[in-house]
Amino acid sequence: MSGSSSDAVATEADRERLLLAPYAMRASASAGRVHAEPPHPYRNAFQRDRDRIVHSSAFRRLAHKTQVFIGEMGDYHRTRLTHTLEVASIARTIGRSLRLHEDLIEALALAHDIGHPPFGHAGEDVLDACLHDRGGFNHNRQALRIVELLEIRYPSFPGLNLTRETLEGQGARAKPAKARGNAFAQSAEPCPAPPLLEVQVVDASDSIAYDAHDADDAVELGLLELADLDGAALWRESAARVRRAYAALDPQQFRRAAVHEIIDRLVSDLLRHSSRLLAEAQFASVAEVRAAPRSVIGPSAEMVEQQRELESLLFARVYRHPQVLDQRARAAEALRAMFEQLVERPDRIPERFRRTAADEGSHRAAADYLACMTDRLALETFARGGW
Repeated sequence: MSGSSSDAVATEADRERLLLAPYAMRASASAGRVHAEPPHPYRNAFQRDRDRIVHSSAFRRLAHKTQVFIGEMGDYHRTRLTHTLEVASIARTIGRSLRLHEDLIEALALAHDIGHPPFGHAGEDVLDACLHDRGGFNHNRQALRIVELLEIRYPSFPGLNLTRETLEGQGARAKPAKARGNAFAQSAEPCPAPPLLEVQVVDASDSIAYDAHDADDAVELGLLELADLDGAALWRESAARVRRAYAALDPQQFRRAAVHEIIDRLVSDLLRHSSRLLAEAQFASVAEVRAAPRSVIGPSAEMVEQQRELESLLFARVYRHPQVLDQRARAAEALRAMFEQLVERPDRIPERFRRTAADEGSHRAAADYLACMTDRLALETFARGGW
């Protein structure tokens, strides 16, 4: 390959034509970026998006942000970063099987949770309440603020200047504020403009990841016994398959094998069901995907019900566990106190967030500052007093 940009673009278009399904988004057909940039000699536009996300400050901070369980409960359970990497892994597997654009999928997966504040959904609930009469707070919308405005990494533009397709994909997640639950099940009704198939893959993969891994973490932390999970058919049937395949496993080996089996079953079901819907739809282009009456990437009706059952069990027995609620309450108290003080004393907001205070008020600037914090920094800042 020669070093010219035009050769690289032609090569990328040829590669995509050979490897991708007609309904896959193509980097060579990207609508570009808000701030125009020349093409890279050997990375396509979606690869560059992925790399910019990985190198961002917001992505690194995910290592010290809560997924479900706060760090002081142990060191086995998922953080927001490890969850994100697991979603990206599952999503790339699905994308490759369906001949979609893996680089776009990976960029979307890696960005999907960077807007989360410290302390997971507890932190999000606090900031949403604090901003209830000022537009609220939603981690999906906050992710867009980060990549379009708050990250300052390049001299020529604010944010990360991601492609319009990556921004569109994150924007599709931000439109309705989804409760924790199976995204495909909630979007089964006809909708006016389904997102790109790559976006649908990430939504489905997010659900698969946390269904399996929240159960794993809950047992490891002692919030559930293995027998408790038998109340959900998805776990019960997966555990039965493991028992048939392996004669003698210790409880830890058994649990991990059952988690692997759940992920395999969910991914396999999704691929079968989505492949059938794609065959029926016979999309010839991305434009036809956008014009479809509904999303087509997701589990079968039977698996939707099994996921709902497991999620209901986890909600009742894990997310509402007294130990988890106590941790959430203490974290919420700290975050709320800091927010109120920052609104009263905007001079305590770091300089780089004061531009927001001038444009959008101290409430939004305080939320931006607190949302960027890790769990550890938030707790240390609160402990220093003065709040």
